Amino acid sequence: MSRFTIPRDIYFEENALEVLRSFEGKKAALIIGGGSVKRNGNLTRIQEHLAAANIETEVLEGYNTEPTSEMVKKGAKDLESFQPDWIIGIGGGSAMDAAKAIWLFYEHPDLSFEDATKPFELPRLRTKAKFAGIPTTSGSGSEVSNLSVVADEKTNIKYPLADFELTPDIAIIDPIMIENLPKHIAAYTGMDAFTHTIESYVAKPRTVYTNILAIGSAEVIKDNLLASYQGDQEAAKQMHSIQAMAGMAFANAVLGNVHSLAHKSGPTFDIPHGYANAIYLPYVIQFNRAVVEDRFADLARRLKLEGETDAELTDALVEYIYQLNKDLGLATTLQEFGVSEEDFNEHLDTMAKNALEDPCTGTNPRETSFEQMKDLYKASYYGKDALVKA
Repeated sequence: MSRFTIPRDIYFEENALEVLRSFEGKKAALIIGGGSVKRNGNLTRIQEHLAAANIETEVLEGYNTEPTSEMVKKGAKDLESFQPDWIIGIGGGSAMDAAKAIWLFYEHPDLSFEDATKPFELPRLRTKAKFAGIPTTSGSGSEVSNLSVVADEKTNIKYPLADFELTPDIAIIDPIMIENLPKHIAAYTGMDAFTHTIESYVAKPRTVYTNILAIGSAEVIKDNLLASYQGDQEAAKQMHSIQAMAGMAFANAVLGNVHSLAHKSGPTFDIPHGYANAIYLPYVIQFNRAVVEDRFADLARRLKLEGETDAELTDALVEYIYQLNKDLGLATTLQEFGVSEEDFNEHLDTMAKNALEDPCTGTNPRETSFEQMKDLYKASYYGKDALVKA
């Protein structure tokens, strides 16, 4: 038996925020990242819509970095006196992930972080509040997914909290939230979404539902990501909607080694999550092609890349991603990103060990050993494909 879970309602395109006027409840906690949502007037706009529904609001801000367990537990404690019946995450992936984790610990204050990291073993939610997500970037898909990525501040290791209970009740995807999105954020959040399409298309738990979402999303992203980065607002609107479809795909098919590598190295080297995915993606494709080259070839055909055989088409996909990263102003190796060789070698074994234990490794299409995970890191550092082809 397979399962497919997404938010009950998804409101998207222009004026989607107006649905907030129909919310039923008394109090809403608004979890936000930095100050941009305040400066551009969107926070006020959201509060006015909720006020029209007679819903009182309280804002928790400062969740503009990848959340830690201590940060989200404090946020949950801060909500105890307010007692909201809605928690609304407003922001990019970090703010949304923080909001979901705050929701979890608000409902279950005695839950340990260790227990929260056990995949698909979370207690039931919605005894105190429902959840809505409003993204301000175009990539994470967190507003439609069952995941929240939180770091253990003691070890600086990121852990995905994964359970269908974390699926938001409502997603609101309004393009007004991404007007004037900085180019560099458009680049690496867009590559995050592109990675979601590719990894979910080849992941072990993939289904006919996720396949169609993944391959269709990949096609739209190819047609719009670079133009969005270059300032085309119509392309940016397309990216904002389609990244949620990519999110639905990975939320139900899960992901693979790209995310495992990124989760365990991003905090160590201070690499934004989507940027790390962009670097690792071509090297993981080279590694996984040994078992799913036919599926990579399917993707390449849908993206109208050139090649006759599965091998040629997969080569074309890898080369396309390398070039796309360059066109988006992104590094193609960890070394080019600025990680020193000394730092890389110091952390290599620990990162590989932790990546091997990441839940996303279990759904990667190819089984991966400790040494192979090290080789993936080495290939991504030095830019040597040969390390991961065998």
